[in-house]
Amino acid sequence: MKIYTKTGDLGKTSLIGGTKVPKSHLRIETYGTVDELNSHIGLVSDLIDDQASKIILKEIQDRLFTIGSSLACDPEKEPLMKMPDLKEGDVVLLEKEIDLMNEVLTPMKFFILPGGHVAISSTHVARCVCRRAERLCVNMQEHELFVDPLVIKYINRLSDYLFVLSRYVAHLLKVEEIGWKPRIN
Repeated sequence: MKIYTKTGDLGKTSLIGGTKVPKSHLRIETYGTVDELNSHIGLVSDLIDDQASKIILKEIQDRLFTIGSSLACDPEKEPLMKMPDLKEGDVVLLEKEIDLMNEVLTPMKFFILPGGHVAISSTHVARCVCRRAERLCVNMQEHELFVDPLVIKYINRLSDYLFVLSRYVAHLLKVEEIGWKPRIN
C-alpha cells in the first residue's frame, strides 16, 4: 500500500464514512491538533524516565487515537460504524493520576514559568497544544458540529494532568520550579 493517494492534491479530504470536506474544515483542524498533541505526548514519554508515567502516557496516546477517530468521523454515518469509545473511566484515570502526583508536590504559591529542563518544557508544550485542541472542540460545538461532550471533558482533564505532570517531572529531576514574578512599577 502506498502512503500517498493523490486524492488530497486539490485541498479536499474524506472523513471516516466517505464525506468529502476541505482540508481547512474545522473538524480537520481539530483532529489534526489532537494528532499533533499525540506526537508531543510521545516526545514527553521519550524524555522522561519514570516508568509509571510512561505507562499512563501510552494509555493517553491510545485515548487520543480514539478521540481522533471520533472527530474524523462523519457524525451522520458514525452510528452505522463500529468506532472505539471514550469512557468516563478514562477521565477518572487522569484524575487519579493527578491526585497521586499532587501527593508528593508542594502546594503552588505562584504561577510557574515553563522551563528548567527539556522534559519539563516539552510537557508544557504538550499542555498548550492540549488547550488548543480543547478550544477547537468547543469551537466545533459552537458551530453546531457534533463533538462528544466526553471528548471535551477528557481533553480538559488531560491539560490539567499535563500541567501536574510537568511539576511532577520537575520534582523527580530535582529541578526547582521557576516562579513568575510579575514586574510591578
